[in-house]
Amino acid sequence: MKSRKFYQVVLAALLGSLAVLGISPALAQTPSTSSSPQTTAVSPLQNAPMRIHRVTPGGAVESNNWSGYAVVGDSFTDVRGSWHVPEVRCNTTPNSQAAFWVGFDGFANSTVEQTGTSSNCNGTTAQYFAWYEVFPAGPVVLSNFPIQPGDVIGAEVIYEGDGNFSVHLHNHRTGQEFKKTVSAPGVQRASAEWIAEAPCGKVSGGVCVDILPLANFHVANYGDDLTGDAGTNTAIDSSTSGPISNFGSNVFQITMVSTLGLTEAIPSNLTPDGLSFRVWWEAE
Repeated sequence: MKSRKFYQVVLAALLGSLAVLGISPALAQTPSTSSSPQTTAVSPLQNAPMRIHRVTPGGAVESNNWSGYAVVGDSFTDVRGSWHVPEVRCNTTPNSQAAFWVGFDGFANSTVEQTGTSSNCNGTTAQYFAWYEVFPAGPVVLSNFPIQPGDVIGAEVIYEGDGNFSVHLHNHRTGQEFKKTVSAPGVQRASAEWIAEAPCGKVSGGVCVDILPLANFHVANYGDDLTGDAGTNTAIDSSTSGPISNFGSNVFQITMVSTLGLTEAIPSNLTPDGLSFRVWWEAE
């Protein structure tokens, strides 16, 4: 298994590559204090790989679009998670989006195999829906899988072999389940994640160059201790299985910050059993 230091070097290289590509703060994300309101309806857009902002001297990760936890390793085969669908406060953040998901990859590479839910603001009207996505392809919205704020969602992505993955969602309120097999040959399966995300409005060259304003979701609760969904949040790779904390020094706590370094969403520490955490919204 590759070391935490290895991934810190990879993240630093990714940060440098963004500078080489000429992705400026204005392209990456316009601060909400200077942006004009969107005039078009918000629609489901891509949930992209992590945009690294910096690795702090203490080794913590700051990202412009992700907040939550990632674990790194080799040949992941399973990731399970659960969360409450957060209610968004659209009067304070109109025309904004927030996505909540589990999946593989995207932490230090350019693909993501994921499934989750979105809590969006179309103007000041809240929208809630479920989806799956194999980035760089766009999300597939599940039109027959209704959700509402407060629902407990169980989610899992399983590598089935031969480049095939199965994505699973379970709404504990309604009892409804969704399962789909998708193809993503050649992906690395190098990380697993439990993430709250500011989705991407535009992708160029496989990189998100337009991160959307983050909807005010107040708090997202992840994992067995907070949702009651047994056995979440866990992952399995070639050498490790179990709760997030079982991955030891290869656990990364991710804080979402603006391009100016202002905190937008911050995860709590893991619960003592290593399964659960909260992500707190701070700003769009």
